[in-house]
Amino acid sequence: MPKKIVAQIKLHVSAGAANPAPPVGPALGQHGVNIMQFCKQFNERTKGREGLILPAVISVYEDKSFTFIIKSPPSSVLLKRAANLAKASGTAGKEKIGTVTKKQIEEIVKQKAKDLNTSDMAQASKIIEGTARSMGIDVEG
Repeated sequence: MPKKIVAQIKLHVSAGAANPAPPVGPALGQHGVNIMQFCKQFNERTKGREGLILPAVISVYEDKSFTFIIKSPPSSVLLKRAANLAKASGTAGKEKIGTVTKKQIEEIVKQKAKDLNTSDMAQASKIIEGTARSMGIDVEG
């Protein structure tokens, strides 16, 4: 008989830097999950991707055991990295603060392909370009 899931927790954690401090500790602690065990497993599975913020979906079972899935980084994080920006524009419609090329957009689409809600690469590119525009990043090409 499969285990019964009692909670699903969604967290955004820096790769290789999970620790019991907020937001990880309180989110897992209220469901009785072994926080250090999660931190060790997460850090092990995200080695080599330091500096990226990765979404994790944690399934907690009745017996307090857990499994988790690590998804690809948010599009905004990848766009900021491609454009060498610290943060997005505060007035996106009026102020352009950076540029990315079509080739950089394609690379981001390849990274995000399994997490986007389309399998068409042209449509996926439009999704990422829309995110870039809303952040004040111009798309060249």
